[in-house]
Amino acid sequence: MRSRLQAITLRGFRTVNQLDNFTPGPLTVLIGPNGAGKSNVFSFLRMVGWAMEDPKNLAHYVGQQGGASKILHGGLNSTREISAEITIGTDDGEIKYEFRLTRTPGDALMFANERCVFPGRNHTLNPRRLEMGAGHFAPNLIGEATMDQRAKAVLSLLRGIARYQFHNTSFTSRIRNKWSVGDNRCLKEDGANIAPVLLRLKEQEVEYYQRIVDTIRLILPFFSDFEFEPESGHLVLAWRERLSDQLFTVSQASDGMLRVMALVTILLQPGKDLPDVLILDEPELGLHPYAITAIGGLIRAAAGRVQVVVATQSTTLVDCFEPEDIVVVNRKGRGSEFRRLCAENLSEWLTKYSLSELWEKNVIGGRPLSSA
Repeated sequence: MRSRLQAITLRGFRTVNQLDNFTPGPLTVLIGPNGAGKSNVFSFLRMVGWAMEDPKNLAHYVGQQGGASKILHGGLNSTREISAEITIGTDDGEIKYEFRLTRTPGDALMFANERCVFPGRNHTLNPRRLEMGAGHFAPNLIGEATMDQRAKAVLSLLRGIARYQFHNTSFTSRIRNKWSVGDNRCLKEDGANIAPVLLRLKEQEVEYYQRIVDTIRLILPFFSDFEFEPESGHLVLAWRERLSDQLFTVSQASDGMLRVMALVTILLQPGKDLPDVLILDEPELGLHPYAITAIGGLIRAAAGRVQVVVATQSTTLVDCFEPEDIVVVNRKGRGSEFRRLCAENLSEWLTKYSLSELWEKNVIGGRPLSSA
C-alpha cells in the first residue's frame, strides 16, 4: 500500500493561522475565491517536500520568499513561528512528523523542535518518539532516514509530494524548450520534460502511451500522434495532425493544447511513476469546458491509484466530483478557514441544483464577498 497523508495540523503559515486535523481523502478538491488561501496548503507541503531533498533547500526557499517574515502568518506582529504535525498512513500504522520553525534575528527559519512519533509494536498504545533536536536550519530527518526504516518512510512520502501547475506556457517557458532525452523518469512539475517522458512511455510502456494518445485525440480531434526526433541528445515536443503531412512543433501549440497534453500525460502514466501525493493547482486554466470535464474524469480515476489534491476555480470541474470531495476555503479576517462539504446536509438542495449552482448561489460558501 502507498503511504498517504492522513491529517495535517498547521499554524502560522501565510494565511493559515490555525488549521487543525485537516484530513485529505483519496481525492480532495479545494474551492474558494482568489486570496482565500487554497494554494497556501500546497505551498506548505511543497516547502516541506523541497526541504527534504537537500539540506540547503529550506534556507534557499526562505530567501526566495524574501525572508521568514514574509512566510509567517500576519508578519512579525502576529506570528513568531510555524508549527506543523503531519500524519502519514503506512502499512505499519500512522506515523507523525512534527516540527516548529522559529524566526531568527537574520530573518531565517530555524528548527525549534523536530520529531517523529511511531506506533508501538503490534500497534500498541506505547508509541516511540524519535527526537531530532533543535537549533538546526535543515531537517535532521534526512540524516535519521539513513539509519531508521520508519523515518525513511516519512522522508519518502514528504519527498513524494508533487505539485503540478501548467500555468506558464509562454514562449519562454521550459515546456516549449528542448530537453535532455535521458531526463525522462518523472514529469517535472511544469511539464518541461514532457517529450522525453512520452518517448520513454512509447518505448517501454506502450499500453499507457497509447491511452495518452487516444485520450488527447478525444479532447483534440485534429491530433494524430507525437513524433520524436532527438537532436544531439535533446528532444522538443512535436506531433502530427490528421489529414496533414506537416510536422508541428511546440512553438506552434496553443497554451490550452500544451496544458491538455501535460495533464493527460501526468494522469494516465503508470501508477509506479505517479507521486504518492499528486497536487494539481487550477488544472482548468485555459481549457474548453469539454476538456475540463474530460480532465475531471481522469482526476477521479487517478484518485483510485494515488492521493490527489486539487485547487480549482472552475464550476465545470466541481461538477465532476462528489460533495464529500469538496473543501470550501473562505477568508475570515487575516486567516483562511477550511470546511468539508457534507452530502447529507445538502441532500435537499442537490435534488434541484448541481454543486456548481450551489457554489454560484453561495449556498456552500467559497465565493467572493462571502459572509461564511
